[in-house]
Amino acid sequence: MHDPHALAADATLLDRAMDAFAAQAPALPLAVALSGGADSSALLVACAERWPGQVRAWHVHHGLQAAADDFERHCAALCARWDVPLQVRRVDARHAPGQSPEDAARQRRYEAFDALAGADSSGVAIKTVVIAQHADDQVETVLLALSRGAGLPGLAAMPARWRRGDADYHRPLLAVPGPAVRAWLRQRGENWVEDPSNQNPRYTRNRIRAQLLPALETVFPEFRATFARSARHAAQAQTLLRELAAQDLTACGNPPRLQALRALSPARQANLLRHWLASAHGQTPSAAQLAELQRVLAACATRGHHIALRVGRGQALRQGEHLVWRADAG
Repeated sequence: MHDPHALAADATLLDRAMDAFAAQAPALPLAVALSGGADSSALLVACAERWPGQVRAWHVHHGLQAAADDFERHCAALCARWDVPLQVRRVDARHAPGQSPEDAARQRRYEAFDALAGADSSGVAIKTVVIAQHADDQVETVLLALSRGAGLPGLAAMPARWRRGDADYHRPLLAVPGPAVRAWLRQRGENWVEDPSNQNPRYTRNRIRAQLLPALETVFPEFRATFARSARHAAQAQTLLRELAAQDLTACGNPPRLQALRALSPARQANLLRHWLASAHGQTPSAAQLAELQRVLAACATRGHHIALRVGRGQALRQGEHLVWRADAG
């Protein structure tokens, strides 16, 4: 019987993943999102080995913990050893009331990437950005989505590739177990900085990593691959739903006509409403808000029927024969 721990720590998996990424012929030069942890440090080294002189490093200093300066120093030393130009952006990543600290930091980070992608220190526009999330991160994302009762967008987890602005973003290590990433880095004699927050059991991701992943590895040694396959199936299904919603929105109008909405099946109506609110207004209704909106639509059989429901950060309203959405004032 295979030792699941040995399989997870197979350092050759990272080389194979990088071979697959290189086969996609990414546009060069490329930028590595470098936090200073083991995963991004390994990705930087792997890219610098394959494309010497064609790699840049971007480090975002969030300023949220005392160790932030240690991360920056490690990134500077690593980049100096591998002759990789480093750009550092300092951001205010404090979260707003009601916003999760993780979401706030992610938003500020991508805003910094947007600015850096326009032109690096040499004036060259960056068309390829690589991020170091790996298979364990993907499993954690799927488990978090399951725990929250997420729909297909949540279960699809993190895409291996997507476009933001004028740059293509990639996660080349998404099929590589976390232990394999660290084993690969140790083989090259490189170190990294441990994020102190990774040991804090207050964060659900840390409890999943410390308690659930070892148990899954014992019972289902191939869980990383099977979870990733399920996420890909969910992503494919979500793509089909998005295409259907776009077609239905074209047929129903934008804003949608009430009569056309009422003619759709409940599931198709919900799919269209979610798509319309997200694409036209940047809103994600809660399950309760969407169910109430559909209940009101079902009862909206006369011209005088009034609609005024809270949805997201505004209200869904009846305007003549159409359903519209208005943001809260101020």
